[in-house]
Amino acid sequence: MLCALIMAGGKGERFWPLSTDEKPKQFLKLLGEETMIQMTVNRLKKLIPIERIFIVTGDRYIGLVKEQLPKLPERNIIVEPIGRNTAPCIALSAFLIKRYYDNATITVLPSDHLIKDEEEFRNVIAAADCFVKENENAIVTIGMKPNRAETGYGYIKASKSTSIVNGLKIKEVDMFVEKPNLEKAEQYLRDSSFLWNGGMFVWKADTILELTKLYLRNTYNILKDIVDSGKDNYEEKLKCNYKMVDNESIDYAIMEKAKNIYVVPSEFGWDDVGTWYSVERYRDKDENNNVCIGNIININSKNNIIVGNNKPVIISGLEDIFVVESDDVILIGKKDDIKDIKHIKNNFI
Repeated sequence: MLCALIMAGGKGERFWPLSTDEKPKQFLKLLGEETMIQMTVNRLKKLIPIERIFIVTGDRYIGLVKEQLPKLPERNIIVEPIGRNTAPCIALSAFLIKRYYDNATITVLPSDHLIKDEEEFRNVIAAADCFVKENENAIVTIGMKPNRAETGYGYIKASKSTSIVNGLKIKEVDMFVEKPNLEKAEQYLRDSSFLWNGGMFVWKADTILELTKLYLRNTYNILKDIVDSGKDNYEEKLKCNYKMVDNESIDYAIMEKAKNIYVVPSEFGWDDVGTWYSVERYRDKDENNNVCIGNIININSKNNIIVGNNKPVIISGLEDIFVVESDDVILIGKKDDIKDIKHIKNNFI
């Protein structure tokens, strides 16, 4: 039984000041008329019904999830009382999903990615699901074929060993590679065995729980005790004990150590929408290559990213800058400094 787990607890600090701790980027309309989390759920619904789509998020975002996904069953909102990285949140979710679907296969997905070819994306997830049905202890990750030398992504090196499922290749993973420098990224771009790591996985709930037990025994024991405490005591025990789980990412804690890991090399127009540069890549531009969101007036300006809120924003004679207006802050800078927004935010607040 294929289920989806969408991780929606991130802060999206690189989209500050529009993205805030109270309303981070997954709940914003960055690329169109739907928020990022709405886009994620809607592209899944042709493959997985809404009753088998689960959201794991922080306590403070429950209201936003309910508001933006009104048809999502309330039981499908899995709450972390405190953020403790991806390994414990995925294991907690696997425990809870097994309550409803004992033999569940879970596809784990971020809530804030762009995928242009949604049909091909669903084909990839379906092929991974078929592979896991035939290879129950397997982990399948989704790797995107690079189209540029990207230093902001991790990479997957695929082996030559190949299976064919539903017409798609599935290869063994040789290794995971951290974010490279530019020279390495250019080398990876020329080598077809290297793929971008999008942080998307397909596995049996039982498989990820067994791996958590093997590599993160403390986390496994704490979570099992919480989940086994019964409906009446669950909330209190979760609040008291969850903070004691290991603060580890799924990549570091499990993926770099586990065996039987495979990858589907994919091309479906993926972007992790990590900075305002991503918005520039995919938003429509005017005749002077400006991205304008809101009530924007350009006078002799080009190559800018302008995001307005309520007031008209007028720019005159400017080039290669960004402007982001929120209810509380107007941030203006050179486009080259977009990479530093997280640092700017931390110094400002």
